[in-house]
Amino acid sequence: MRFEKHVFICTNERAPGGRPSCGEACGMELVKLFKKAIKDRGLKGRMRAQRAGCLDACEHGPSVVVYPEGVFYGGVKPEHVDEIVEQHLIQDRPVERLIIDFSKDTPSDD
Repeated sequence: MRFEKHVFICTNERAPGGRPSCGEACGMELVKLFKKAIKDRGLKGRMRAQRAGCLDACEHGPSVVVYPEGVFYGGVKPEHVDEIVEQHLIQDRPVERLIIDFSKDTPSDD
């Protein structure tokens, strides 16, 4: 496997009036913060953070997914980045309170 952990941060932007948009809700700021947190901890090369298109979790945005586990986080704010990096990426313990519970979702039309 290329990276021990791979973090994808939704930066998708939509036209006003549609579904919520992670890009408008600090998605790009989150990308910068995750990259900095990984670099500052000497994890670059072992772990990677990058922007992603729509992760189809718009109602939970800004959304982030961490692989290889496939853990989806919702409502991620800049103040959550260090916690996710320390607890999930380094200690291998997902941040339970931020995990999206897709079982409570209803299907969307788009």
